[in-house]
Amino acid sequence: MSKDYQIVINSLKQKIELIISRYEQVVTENQRLSADLLYCKDALNSSINNVKELEEKVNKLQLVEAFKTSSQDVKEAKQKIGRMVKEIDKCIALLND
Repeated sequence: MSKDYQIVINSLKQKIELIISRYEQVVTENQRLSADLLYCKDALNSSINNVKELEEKVNKLQLVEAFKTSSQDVKEAKQKIGRMVKEIDKCIALLND
């Protein structure tokens, strides 16, 4: 019976060693995954901040573009004012006659 006990004990030792080895692998993997998770969280936060900054820039550019007038717009406005002044001059001339 001594051999049977020895076989069972050796089998249990092997299984315990295997369990310990797997446990160590899981702990190492868990540490690696935790580090990866922290890196991803930092990258995500950085990206979110970058998106917010870009959105603010877009809003500012849109606001600037809304108030910006082109040289063509200025030219057209001057022409309209010129036509209006001519019409007013005609009306004044008619009133003076």
